[in-house]
Amino acid sequence: MKKYFLFFLLLGLLFTTCKKGDDLVVNPINEDTTEEPKEEVNIIVQNFMWQTMNAYYLWQGDVPDLADNRFATQGEYEEFLAATPNPSEFFEKKLLHIDDRFSGYRENYKDLTNLLAGITKSNGLELGLSLYGTGSDVFGFVQYIVSNSDASTKEIARGDIFVGVNGTSLNQDNFINLLFGNQDTYTLNMADIIDNTIVPNDKEVTLTKKDGLVEDPLLLSKVLEVGGQKIGYVMFNQFTGGSGEDLNTAFGELKSAGITDLVLDLRYNLGGKGYTASILASLIYGSNTDDIFFKIRYNEKIQATLEPSDIEDYFVATTGSAFGNMNTALNSLNLNRVYILATDSSASASELVMNGLVPYLEVVHIGTTTVGKNQGSITFVDDLENGNFYDPDREDKINPNNQWGLQPIVSTVENAAGFSDYADGLLPDIELEEDIANLGILGDINEPLLARAIQEITGISAKRGFNVQIPVNLVTSSKMANALNSNLILDKIPTSLQMKFKSGME
Repeated sequence: MKKYFLFFLLLGLLFTTCKKGDDLVVNPINEDTTEEPKEEVNIIVQNFMWQTMNAYYLWQGDVPDLADNRFATQGEYEEFLAATPNPSEFFEKKLLHIDDRFSGYRENYKDLTNLLAGITKSNGLELGLSLYGTGSDVFGFVQYIVSNSDASTKEIARGDIFVGVNGTSLNQDNFINLLFGNQDTYTLNMADIIDNTIVPNDKEVTLTKKDGLVEDPLLLSKVLEVGGQKIGYVMFNQFTGGSGEDLNTAFGELKSAGITDLVLDLRYNLGGKGYTASILASLIYGSNTDDIFFKIRYNEKIQATLEPSDIEDYFVATTGSAFGNMNTALNSLNLNRVYILATDSSASASELVMNGLVPYLEVVHIGTTTVGKNQGSITFVDDLENGNFYDPDREDKINPNNQWGLQPIVSTVENAAGFSDYADGLLPDIELEEDIANLGILGDINEPLLARAIQEITGISAKRGFNVQIPVNLVTSSKMANALNSNLILDKIPTSLQMKFKSGME
């Protein structure tokens, strides 16, 4: 550890020679005077990226260019940074580990923080893309429509199918550009399912993306009365920071209605804040604040400096006061069993809830294998005095000459029993794929995944079967197209961690 902190002190001498707001510029030495002088390279962003990744990255010890003893001199360090002038290329090619699927960045940290808060430029169409035929053909299907969006004003709904955009048929080579490119407006070429075959029709739907669309993560909450039993159903689509109060209100209504069982629908939930995951898990299990919900494991050099209290997250009794929550007492259901609908579009904080509840109650997972995101991330900006941790109350302290934001993987997460081995996803207890030919209406007792959960709860065998005619062969979805959506965002940053690295990086 001494080498590590001495190394940071060495870098500290380098970093403090450049005052906040100054550009760190290198003019590479050119010993051959017959060559033209090389252009100066501004390495302020690369400097910020390397500092942050060397300090906090989960795989720091396995990436040679992030080694504490990688550079013998200041000049060697600067030359390394300047060798890759493009910051995106520097981050991706020099700093990332081969096993890292989820670390990311944005050139403007505001774009990153808005994305993680569920604020996006969107037309409100949440879609999946699936392969069909024997070649590379792709078709899209509507998963759901975001309220108060452009799509919510058009004739398009869950279960609708499309096979082209602007008259061009979708395939694996063009769908990213056609659907997720720079164009704000596009026209979908729709299709029907006839005899289990996708057949284009003449219908078109034109959609326009708008800035600042805020999705309500709590899509549905209702009481279902089936066979004399009251069953609660909650569909939650993103673990945003300020959603704790709405969740608590919804659970209070379910509790007042006297439900005996709960179906939690996370089938399209790619994750979000661990803070909100703790609230949701506690609403299901109870306000047992002495019980560990999950534990965090950082890279070796960080882990060695922390106390158990720094890496343990417990169930909670209130919504807390962060992100606009009002520290309200939780309306916990205190269940001993929960039914969770989860698929290959469920990740991160969704998996955290599922895995974190397992030591304490029976979790019945209905659907398909989840994504496999057993890792946590933290948002970083160029705020050296705060250890580069992003703090919304310190935005005026962020280097005005470097607005980049990083969201690197910094840890793995495990439940109270020490289990974290689900990088390949959590396997379902009852496997049932979504059926393109019968996606059903979300929250309706006949929607296949919900119907299967109800059957399990009531013990009443439905006359209908659960044969899937056209299973989803998922290529990606509107949410999965951006890897940063699949994040478990760690909000509890140990004070000792902040202090150590603030002092080490100054």
